[in-house]
Amino acid sequence: MQQPDGLTAGIDLSRPSAARVYDYFLGGAHNFEVDRQLAEQIAAMTPHLPATMRAGREFLRRAVRVLLDAGIDQFLDIGSGIPTVGNVHEVAQEADPKARIVYVDIDPVAVSHSRDLLAGNDLTGVLHADLREPARILAGARESGLIDFGRPVGILLAGVVHFVPDTDRPGDLLATLRAAAAPGSHLVLSHSTFEDQPPEMLDAQRLSARTATEITLRSRAEITGFFGDWTLLEPGLVHLPLWRPDSPSDVDPHPERFGAFGGVARHDQTAG
Repeated sequence: MQQPDGLTAGIDLSRPSAARVYDYFLGGAHNFEVDRQLAEQIAAMTPHLPATMRAGREFLRRAVRVLLDAGIDQFLDIGSGIPTVGNVHEVAQEADPKARIVYVDIDPVAVSHSRDLLAGNDLTGVLHADLREPARILAGARESGLIDFGRPVGILLAGVVHFVPDTDRPGDLLATLRAAAAPGSHLVLSHSTFEDQPPEMLDAQRLSARTATEITLRSRAEITGFFGDWTLLEPGLVHLPLWRPDSPSDVDPHPERFGAFGGVARHDQTAG
């Protein structure tokens, strides 16, 4: 039995997906009515949320450009969602046509759409995997032939670690990923926070429990810990618009309203 857009049976479209809600907020076309309904409920409670999603995507693009300038030509994007316009492969391959990207997501619909969108691009790959299985992700990336962990790699975790509850020990998961990376590698991380947030932001967070991936808001200190012993690049872990904006005019007067921190760290030596 076929489902909308030719998707195979077995995918539950009765429950909203975080990846598809995110796609909707970014203006993408790969979402369903159940996702749009939840997105509109969240947006009604937090009118700035679509702008927050866009700020997260802009942070990722800026970070990828910084990694390219540092000589990184291979990227492992975990929790990638659906690669809409301006995603990692477009930013990276515009600057370096030989750049290689492996996208990883837990959502089977996101993976299906990603494979369709990337058909014909031999320097990209898509894995259906869970951040909570880092060894499987690392093995799949190696087997793709696109990622060589003996060379510096960009590990991208944009807006995904907050979907991992404390009971699943996210710090240990990220330590496994860092341990596989060669010196010169970089870790890009953005994460939602409760710091400096109004009550309606916390109410919207509770709505995330209706998806398969509830959000866990964390402090700046907790998020900083995910970088381990790697060296945080300037300006450190900051509210998204404050991380190396393209121009001063791009910085919102109240950057804390976007509800997330972002940062990039470099592997300067053997570290856990």
